[in-house]
Amino acid sequence: MAIETDAGVARGGQGWRIAGWGAAAAVLAVPFVAMRFTDEVNWTGSDFVFAGILFGTVGLVIELVVRRSTDWAYRGGVIAAALAGFLIVWANGAVGMIGNEDNSYNLLFGLPILIALLGSIAARFRARGMSLSMLAAAGVHVAVALGGFGDDPRGVVFSLLLSSFWLASAALLRGAASRSS
Repeated sequence: MAIETDAGVARGGQGWRIAGWGAAAAVLAVPFVAMRFTDEVNWTGSDFVFAGILFGTVGLVIELVVRRSTDWAYRGGVIAAALAGFLIVWANGAVGMIGNEDNSYNLLFGLPILIALLGSIAARFRARGMSLSMLAAAGVHVAVALGGFGDDPRGVVFSLLLSSFWLASAALLRGAASRSS
């Protein structure tokens, strides 16, 4: 149960916050520890900084949506979109969505992220407009994925599965919009 303080900040969720940020730190620690035992993992300082920024951005988005909304569907929609963006950037940086990480075609996967972000801003972060933005992001993601079929059919399958995050986000945000109208 959340306890409201004089400052208006709920303290009941502290355990979840600690667990979330702790999990992010633990995931970042995995390659650090693995580098001590194998040459297969070889991260540079900039890799850790990039991963930290990526995890921090997703964490801050989750923190913000949890603080600003009590609607679980809205929260879930925003979190699904944040995870979609995270996974696209992470996969492209690590191994690439189509081909390898050096394939310039993979830059096109930034388009769904851009559409989702700009659409959300244009909708002023209202659920109905964001839902449409996530649906557009899903469509562009699928189109970009299918365009890479000739280069990497397995990458296309992975990428199509990843587009389900945009669709889940759109569905959750649509649900939130229908309850708020």
